[in-house]
Amino acid sequence: MRIGIPKECKTNENRVAITPAGVAALAAAGHSVFVQSAAGLGSGITDQEYEAAGATLLSGPAEVWGTAELALKVKEPLPEEYQYLRKDLTLFTYLHLAPEAELTRAMLASGMTGIAYETVQLPSGVLPLLEPMSEVAGKLAVQIGVHFLCKLDADGSGILLGGVPGVPAGRVAIVGGGVVGANAAKIAIGMGAQVTLLDVRLDRLRYLADIFGSSLTTALAGPHTTAEAVRCADLVVGAVLIPGGRTPQVVTEKMVKSMRPGSVLVDVAIDQGGCIATMDRVTSHKDPIFMKHGIIHYAVGNMPGAVPRTSTFALTNATLPYVLQLADKGWQAACRENAALAKGVNTANGACTYAAVAEAQNLDYTPIEKLL
Repeated sequence: MRIGIPKECKTNENRVAITPAGVAALAAAGHSVFVQSAAGLGSGITDQEYEAAGATLLSGPAEVWGTAELALKVKEPLPEEYQYLRKDLTLFTYLHLAPEAELTRAMLASGMTGIAYETVQLPSGVLPLLEPMSEVAGKLAVQIGVHFLCKLDADGSGILLGGVPGVPAGRVAIVGGGVVGANAAKIAIGMGAQVTLLDVRLDRLRYLADIFGSSLTTALAGPHTTAEAVRCADLVVGAVLIPGGRTPQVVTEKMVKSMRPGSVLVDVAIDQGGCIATMDRVTSHKDPIFMKHGIIHYAVGNMPGAVPRTSTFALTNATLPYVLQLADKGWQAACRENAALAKGVNTANGACTYAAVAEAQNLDYTPIEKLL
């Protein structure tokens, strides 16, 4: 199969969809890999490394998209890439379609097959291709929050998260106890912060309390407990996930208004619509924050792109087995044999095949089983 790796064109997105080791594995399996020149430079991977692994370099995006039967990306296609979508193309990437009506329409109109990393789901409920980036984003969220609490690039409150003897440590509230939330808690606790984590699942809270012990305060999420935790926090990390669907806004504008001026909100869920009501726009690494009600809002939709080398290698580690299945068998046969991969199909043959996306956009829903 012909596999294309275009260079990411989202602002300050320096990840790339495959490493040289991934190229070598595909080439060894008999597939042809076409990489856009300079696609890996942001992750510290040279064109020469890709060539040595067996890739063919192409100069521009039109050549890569036009050659590919299977296109691998990190982020969803942007409007300038819609022209490359076509019926005989399979795209494997993070799509996050629920809040992206324009992109969904373009994909449906083209008839292409769109398989989303974030909705590939094992029988256990684990999202194996979302987890590595959730780990990165969770850890990064606290680093970012610490930076903006300083009175440097923004008018932060001037809190040192770990405190010093005689001065209390800063307070962190993490809304959501999944992979993002657990990793955010790990970093915040390591920095010496006072950390409260909220989730609606008591079993998950028990697990996290057992793992972190007395270093973590847990609370059952609800309007009252969330409001109190947010009000007291210097840094709030939004870490709510509805697989493939639009994220509910569980942190209200009233809660945000109650915070100390100069406090920081980091909404990791912003690429699914966001879980904080005042996050009314998506920002970029180039211009990452805005102020509202005196609170610093960080709403970058591709957070792991800030640490592209770590993210690229972690992503390829997770995606490569699925890429090999798609390349070896084609998307339909691969999905018939792998139910987890089948859950990743969001669009095919002009139909929306993921229920949460259809519900979010009021579209007709076609179960993927009807197309396999």
